[in-house]
This record gives sequence, structure tokens and C-alpha cells, in this order.
Amino acid sequence: MTEIPDSNAPCCDDFRATSRRGFLRGSVAVGGAALVGVAHGTAFTETAYAATGTADRVLVVLSMRGAADGLSLVVPHADPAYYAARPSIAVPADQLLARDAMFGLHPSLAPLLPLWQAGRMAAVHATGLPVPNRSHFSAMEEVEDADPGSPERIGWLNRLVGRNGTGSPLEAIQYGGGVPAMAVTGPQPTLSSSDVDSVWLAGPTEPDGAAARRAALRTAWAGSSGPLANGMAATIDVVDEFAAVRAVPAAPGHGAAYPADDLGKALASAARTIRADVGAEVITVDHGSWDHHTWIGTTASGNLTSMAQVFARSVAAFFTDLGPLADRVTLVTISEFGRRVVENANGGLDHGHGNVMFLIGAGVRGGRYYGTWPGLTRTSDADLLVTTDYRQVLGEVVTTRLGASSAQVFPGFSPQDPALGVMSSL
Repeated sequence: MTEIPDSNAPCCDDFRATSRRGFLRGSVAVGGAALVGVAHGTAFTETAYAATGTADRVLVVLSMRGAADGLSLVVPHADPAYYAARPSIAVPADQLLARDAMFGLHPSLAPLLPLWQAGRMAAVHATGLPVPNRSHFSAMEEVEDADPGSPERIGWLNRLVGRNGTGSPLEAIQYGGGVPAMAVTGPQPTLSSSDVDSVWLAGPTEPDGAAARRAALRTAWAGSSGPLANGMAATIDVVDEFAAVRAVPAAPGHGAAYPADDLGKALASAARTIRADVGAEVITVDHGSWDHHTWIGTTASGNLTSMAQVFARSVAAFFTDLGPLADRVTLVTISEFGRRVVENANGGLDHGHGNVMFLIGAGVRGGRYYGTWPGLTRTSDADLLVTTDYRQVLGEVVTTRLGASSAQVFPGFSPQDPALGVMSSL
């Protein structure tokens, strides 16, 4: 019997190392024994914070870790080099969804087709870093820092919420892993947890056990000062404030059905947080691995098909779950780089450059493909070239939806003129 490669097992040593390195790059994790969801950030350990109130608009960033193959997700069917370069893995043109004269969506994205047809989903092709970087770890750092050449280790999402932040960790929340991503790292405190129900004070579960645990911790640290004492006080405060999210029923609304996997769980937590309206302006979610060096497969089976199915079903469930609240939420996807144009000897794809970004939800001028198509070549080292800096896409989202300036969030970047126009104005 042929053994099917594990779609969740990354092939690259540097991708395997990202979790460990990410942990090492993090600053102090506050209240680790008391708080399952790690509250992160220098300011969190040193200062108190004010309650955030509500967030009228929410940005959800979905990171497709491992370098997704944008040429399979949004297929350039009219470019003859695509089919010549991928004799065994190319997606047949007659199976594509939302096909126009150049592009079409992978059939596994069918759950998202209603959003596309309703003008609430768009794709921008040939996006990415301006200079190729084929190291997962280094490229992730570069994409999420988004401030080339700066010695400061501040992620773009941390800058975004820090522009007018209240100091509450609940303004920016990461789900899907306990280690904060580079994008949220920096002086603005943020909250990172695997899911909603992991943000609690460990201790007795009998009636009033949590209250007793909280009282004991406050007594133990009473009269103490310094970063650890302030961190413990802030930990207890953020758990108390987050209780409003835990109080929201876990059952999805409006008949939504999430896949029983990590992405479904993380997006269900994101929807629950938005329903609680605790002031979360940014929610970031990880999904991986998309590092498909082997057996990328066909539309019938394979690593990419299975990943794309989970992605599409999870995102579709998320917007169904939100119901009318979806009018406040914009979701954007990002991956550290794309894959090569030419398939390799293992039926997979090696590290490339350009990729695709999806935008879904409020403010999106959807139902179409954006970007400048550079054309493909099928030499052994051919990449999809980048014609749109990924910061251009993100910049149009944060300026139109959250009222930030591009200079605040992406220092040193000069937006293109004219803009892509993928987002409607405020």
C-alpha cells in the first residue's frame, strides 16, 4: 500500500524550526503558570491598561504558514507556461471556479464561491516581498516586521494597534498557537492563545474555585512591585476582562459548521470574540503547513486539495457564524512566499517568490482579480515575479478600514499610485 504523505508535516528544516525560534525571540511570557493563554509584550509587564470598549471594525489576518502555492489556488489558466510547467499537478481549466479571461479559483475553494459572487471576496496575484527570500523563518520575520532595515523588533500589527491604543492586550489577539507571531510583537501588549477557552486562571474547578484562585494570587502579590508583580496584576485583569468572551456561547451561529481542525477552532474563537465586542481591533490566525515539496496532488486528492478544503470551509463558516456582524469584519490572507512555477520530481513544488492574497468581507470590492500579471516562464529556476508589494495590499486595508496611515504601519514604504482599488473608502 502506498503511504500518503502527511499534509501537515512540513518538509523544510527551517520551517520545522520556526516554532522553536519564535519562542526564543519572544519577550517575557507573563504569568505562565497562571495563564494558559500567554499575554505578551513588554508594556504588558510594566504598565496597567485601560479597558478598550468596542471595535466598530475588525481586521482578521490569516497567515498561510509554509508558503502556499498561489498558482494552484488562483490558476492563471490562460498563461500557456502554467500547463507546460506542471504536467502532473496543473489544475484543469474546465474545473476552475469564477473563471475570467486569465484566472480561476481552485475547485476546493467552492465554499467561498457565494462570497465571491456577492462581491465580498477578491484576489490579488503576483504579490509578495520586493526581493526574493526563500527561507521560511527569515521571510516570515521580514513579512511580519514590514520595516526593512530597522533594528527595532516591532511587528506591523503591533504598530497598527499601537497608533492609538489603550494599552489593553485585547486590542490584538492571536489564535491558533501560544507563541506570539512577529506581526504582533512589540511594545503594545497583545494576547496569544490557542482558543477562547484556554484564557483562564488555572486552579480548582469546583464552584468559586476560580475566584478563590484569583484572591489567593492577589494576596500573594499584594505590596510587591516591579515587572513580575505588575505582570501578575495585569494577567488577572486581562483574564477578568476576557471573561466576557468566554461567556459567549461556543455554539456557532446561523447554522455555521466549522471543520474539526485547528483552523476551524481558531476562527470559531475569532467569531466568538467579535460577538463579545471586547474591543478587539485585530485578530490574527495561523494555518499551516502549506510547505508542499511532495505530492501536492490533483483536484481529486493531495496535500494542497485537503488544505484548501479546510481553508475554504473554515473561512466560509466564519462569515456565516458572524451573521450581521460580518459587515464589520475584513479578512486578509498572507503567506511568506509562493512556490516555483515548475513542478519537481516528487510531484511537489519548491520555494518560489510571488504569491496570491485573498481579501474577504467588509469593504472589499470583490468578485474580481487584481494585480499586474507578469507572465510565467518554465525554466527550472523560474518564479512568479512580484509586481505588487504585499504592503500595498495591507496598506489599502488598514487605511480604508481602520483609518490608519500607511506611514504609521509600514515605515519607509511608498504606496503605489494609482492604488489597486481593491478596498472601498471609509
